[in-house]
Amino acid sequence: MNTRSSHTIFEKGNDEKMTLTVGKTQAMKNLMSDEGIIAALAIDQRGALKKMMKALDFEPKAGDIERFKELVSEELTPYASSILLDPEYGLPASKVRAANSGLLIAYEKTGYDATVPGRLPDLLSIWSAKRIKEQGADAVKFLLYYDVDEGKEINEQKHAFVERIGSECAAEDIPFYLELLSYDANNADNGSKEFAKVKPHKVIEMMKEFSKPRYQVDVLKVEVPVNMKFVEGFAEGEVVYSKEEAAKYFKEQSEATDLPFIFLSAGVSATLFQDTLRFAHEAGSTFNGVLCGRATWANGVKPFVTGDEKQVREWLQTQGRKNIEDLNEVLKETATPVKL
Repeated sequence: MNTRSSHTIFEKGNDEKMTLTVGKTQAMKNLMSDEGIIAALAIDQRGALKKMMKALDFEPKAGDIERFKELVSEELTPYASSILLDPEYGLPASKVRAANSGLLIAYEKTGYDATVPGRLPDLLSIWSAKRIKEQGADAVKFLLYYDVDEGKEINEQKHAFVERIGSECAAEDIPFYLELLSYDANNADNGSKEFAKVKPHKVIEMMKEFSKPRYQVDVLKVEVPVNMKFVEGFAEGEVVYSKEEAAKYFKEQSEATDLPFIFLSAGVSATLFQDTLRFAHEAGSTFNGVLCGRATWANGVKPFVTGDEKQVREWLQTQGRKNIEDLNEVLKETATPVKL
């Protein structure tokens, strides 16, 4: 059967619809829970994971990064709908994931070249959508740093780049998950009060851009539209947004796209992330799930660098599992199922 010649209508959970091939539809289902929620575990970190280990006075070798990912995959994928890994260190981990867990593989090089303006993207040179699919992946994930207010000469390069990946994924009949990270080209501190003020505009406008059909994106992985640490009731210090303003931005974000979209955890604590999802739901956001990384497994790094694998497994089987199961419960209450 030619899976590309047949199409299915995809419903985001309300009236929003898009067309998917049969091949993409099946792959999308593999990445979701039975209820149609994307409850995915992200451990495609490379540079960030190395930094976490180095901060604990541990100099990781490639084998250490691979092994930590394997342990996380083996112990936590039974409780996640899918796992996101990188092809540089994550392929052994993909082989030990739970049978019911879907697989996303990252296509981008980690980080960006800070010596040139624009945070321009780059792909892993020996990988392609075809090769990612051959590894058993159900989707290609690509991360893009984007400042909607940056110059056209930068952003047009990024638009063309994403168009190429969209075409490549369409040719291989594999879903395309686009991860978008906002920034301000004139302010490197995205944790600042100044950035918090412009973040809703940055996040919402970039979602509008990459929801255009020309990019052939199937799922957007995005930040929440505000910095929760500056929201009234969540802030420990200064407040940038009242609860009403923050809620309005969550609703606006939801209305900015016809595509399914999921939230990334951005390295915040498990508790704050869960509270954020509840806030989003109450605000009327129709987000379809999460791709949650460090909020789930970060505290497993410390026992790993001490060389006690048994202790790592124990932590993953107890606190790591609890983090995921608690998150799954919150998602049942807050996320909008994808209907395929």
